[in-house]
Amino acid sequence: MATPTKPPENGLDEDLTLLTKTLEEVLKSSGDSADQKYIELKAKAEQALHEVKSRISGASDTYYYRAKKAVDRADDYVHEKPWQGIGIGAAIGLVLGVLLARR
Repeated sequence: MATPTKPPENGLDEDLTLLTKTLEEVLKSSGDSADQKYIELKAKAEQALHEVKSRISGASDTYYYRAKKAVDRADDYVHEKPWQGIGIGAAIGLVLGVLLARR
């Protein structure tokens, strides 16, 4: 559950980090290392963990570049049309002010 001062994305990152550390710890400390089924299961779990880490890292990079591209486009727009940018900013501020005043 997210706290009011922290965005939910940070909570998800922390949860994934905790899950990763816990799984790594379980893989290191559990099972009989002589048991073939345990060895296969451990290898499969390690592979799955590695794949998830790679996908999360790739998704994070993708979202970062998309956000950066959107910010760059917004910056270009405001530089090309400053008065429209000011109007949009004022309208957003007005809407947020009305919404916050209702609380």
